[in-house]
Amino acid sequence: MSGAREDFREILTLVRPGARVLDVGCGEGELLELLTREKGVDGQGLEISPEGVSACLARGLAVVQGDGDRDLDHFPTRAFDYAILSKTLQQMREPRHVLSELLRIAEQAVVSVPNFGHWKVRWALLSRGRMPETGALPEPWWSTPNIHLCTLRDFTALCDDLGLRIDACASLAEGKPARPIDPRQPIENWRAETALFLLSRKQEGRAETAPVDLFGDPPASPRKR
Repeated sequence: MSGAREDFREILTLVRPGARVLDVGCGEGELLELLTREKGVDGQGLEISPEGVSACLARGLAVVQGDGDRDLDHFPTRAFDYAILSKTLQQMREPRHVLSELLRIAEQAVVSVPNFGHWKVRWALLSRGRMPETGALPEPWWSTPNIHLCTLRDFTALCDDLGLRIDACASLAEGKPARPIDPRQPIENWRAETALFLLSRKQEGRAETAPVDLFGDPPASPRKR
């Protein structure tokens, strides 16, 4: 597993062995191959680019060519245990619809998103007045595929609006190991370059804890008198 993307390593810890997995926007199949080798999953990929599909097939992976914005609608309900969307939601035209579909076709969804509230992003905007380029957002504004960037507070607010429960989450920054986040406790929105979430549907009739602002900014220091 050496050399694997840090969020891929974290995803491996969340997926149970032998699970049915759909990797949406699977690229060249690196994550799906890891899951198959390390966890023995029954995996399938959905990838829009012909080059990505060819690379997956060369790895011996099951993959279909399709657009995650439109083609998730064609998958049967509860066809998978997990649907994975790794650093792809911000490239979708309809993020709300995609998240809803992930939790229709799978019992749980694993979603990672870059954080537009990270301190490097804020500093670039404040100090230079330019769109930032960071490890999680490496491309200039004129060539990036990202069309719906959000902060982590934005993402958790959307989950609450869609009736999704955050079962587990972790933050990643600058290639360092993932920091697990207790969903019951807040963590500052400015520290994480990327965050990864394990999501499920809130169940009717089940008592849910009150929504928690996981990524609230640190409180302002009290003024000295």
